[in-house]
Amino acid sequence: MTDASFEDGREAPLNLGAEDGDDLQVISTLAQDAIFPVTEMTWKPSQRRFALLLNRFRWEDRDAAARRNRSFERVQAVLMFDSVLSVASQGIDRSDQDMILSLLSVDFEPGEDGAGHVLLTLAGDGAIRLAVEALDATLKDVTRPYKAPSGHAPHHPE
Repeated sequence: MTDASFEDGREAPLNLGAEDGDDLQVISTLAQDAIFPVTEMTWKPSQRRFALLLNRFRWEDRDAAARRNRSFERVQAVLMFDSVLSVASQGIDRSDQDMILSLLSVDFEPGEDGAGHVLLTLAGDGAIRLAVEALDATLKDVTRPYKAPSGHAPHHPE
């Protein structure tokens, strides 16, 4: 009998939560290089919720796809934050309905008593800053994976 390996796990949609900075780093890693139209950002002040509908690169599948010589994949996912008090952005023209944004990272800047700021850093000097009463984030895949249109994994020069 041998121990199970990562490859033995069944493939399933992601459904992850984050309540601290370490948890959020996992979400940030999996959401890196996600792309989304500016029209897919939603801020609902009465519900204290901010959400993005992302086209997420499936980083968790990259090595398996390369080993098996099959296409890299993306999947639509919702990145949602609850307990949001306010939202601010820079470098984003919300009136440009054709603008496509690329998410580079998601970070938490802790404040007092669990409050703080979530910073979503975008390519091209854009950013979204959420003031939160507490960190409460969710990343959930909502569609089946599809072939990445570029056919390539995102690459970041070192």
